[in-house]
Amino acid sequence: MRICLLTADPGHPLLAAVTGLLTPDHRVETLDPGAAGPGPDLSALADVYLLKARTPRALALAALLEEHGAPVLNSAAATARCQDRVAMAAVARAAGLPFAATRAVATLGELAAAGAPDGPLVIKSRFSRRRDLVTRADSAVRLRELAADWAEEPVVVQDFTPNSGWDHKLWVVDGQLFAALRRSELAPDGRGPNLPLPVGELPAGWTAAALQVGEVFGLDVYGVDLLDAGGGAPLIVDINAFPGIRGQAGAPEALAALALRTAARGRAGGADERKVSQVSEK
Repeated sequence: MRICLLTADPGHPLLAAVTGLLTPDHRVETLDPGAAGPGPDLSALADVYLLKARTPRALALAALLEEHGAPVLNSAAATARCQDRVAMAAVARAAGLPFAATRAVATLGELAAAGAPDGPLVIKSRFSRRRDLVTRADSAVRLRELAADWAEEPVVVQDFTPNSGWDHKLWVVDGQLFAALRRSELAPDGRGPNLPLPVGELPAGWTAAALQVGEVFGLDVYGVDLLDAGGGAPLIVDINAFPGIRGQAGAPEALAALALRTAARGRAGGADERKVSQVSEK
């Protein structure tokens, strides 16, 4: 099989581990969506593409590959559904998922101009990307400080939910669940390393919610950030397509198996299409 990584960072620990598992018997290539030069040879597509990128160029390239019959994990459409946090929240809440109430503000400058908030707020860039804004603001002073650097940034606002200060990081690869604890992005001392969290110790409602995310958003490889909102009630605060899933035993193996299974289905489907075409030509 030919497996192509759509990424600017093939050395990422998860991708490097998957490459190591696949290369004894299969060919693994890398295509940087942001690189200059000619695009992929659409007459010689790989058997499957792993979309570990979320820039507009990466999404456009993935959509182009799909249009020409190549399977992409995750699909361009599913990845895009996790980029706009307003749309993300709307899709999740419409499906009954316990997603934090989220409202859009045109710019952070507009939010700051409105004055002091009624209570602590979590403010995030509307469009998820590397080094985007995720912070807490409790006062007009803090909002003005943020606006000094992010005045024109489109943002979303969520009411701050009192919690333990730990994010529950849940990752899913083809229905297989992995989990860890990590200090919140809002923690004043930084996030620190992931801590082990046995999946079997998660409440059943948490695992069910994480698995439902995949069905609702059409994702095969994704992450769900959960808070304990009190009494063990889960609150989803973010969803990420194709996250890093660092340090999770079994995750590279699950991803390698998914890639091969998807590639095999793509080959079979391509053969069926060729047969149909040949019959119709006769």
